[in-house]
Amino acid sequence: MTIEKILNERSGSKCELCGAEENLNSYEVPSSPGCQSTVEEMILVCPICMEQIEIQEKMDPNHWRCLNDSMWSQIPVVQVMAWRMLTRLQSEGWPQDLLDMLYLDEKTLAWAQLTAAEGSDEGFIIHKDSNGVTLETGDTVVIIKDLNVKGTSFTAKRGLSVRGISLVADNSEHIEGRVNGQRIVILTKFVKKL
Repeated sequence: MTIEKILNERSGSKCELCGAEENLNSYEVPSSPGCQSTVEEMILVCPICMEQIEIQEKMDPNHWRCLNDSMWSQIPVVQVMAWRMLTRLQSEGWPQDLLDMLYLDEKTLAWAQLTAAEGSDEGFIIHKDSNGVTLETGDTVVIIKDLNVKGTSFTAKRGLSVRGISLVADNSEHIEGRVNGQRIVILTKFVKKL
């Protein structure tokens, strides 16, 4: 059986991300750089999803509201692509809520986090704390220096825990978290992961 037939059978002849049914093609999501992809590392996608995956400037955030359904797929490669697209769109607001609900096992999350240099998601950014530890959405961090919060009258004190952080998709030096009931941007160099 060909890869196309296997993917069509697995997906019910629908785009595995948005559910479209026409002009479907396979898209490779390798789990390790430089290796030939297997059918478990391929996803069936429509031309609209394909274009927006490959060309970030063509992203239409509203198209990706379909991830609200597809992120619950039991197929790891679909989970990986849902996580990557939600991460790219994090700054829109609503994707962060979906990311907060999405659970990936350790192996699948590591696959989702592969960088462009390793041959996967172009432009993917890694956030690291003051000690060089990789930060992920939902982590708890501790502020390591008193920080004056712009636009407010309070200071985020050293030693303050910030739970359930979110990553700023287009800047590896910024995370967001809730402090004193307000959502603020915090520089990663001023936090350490718990």
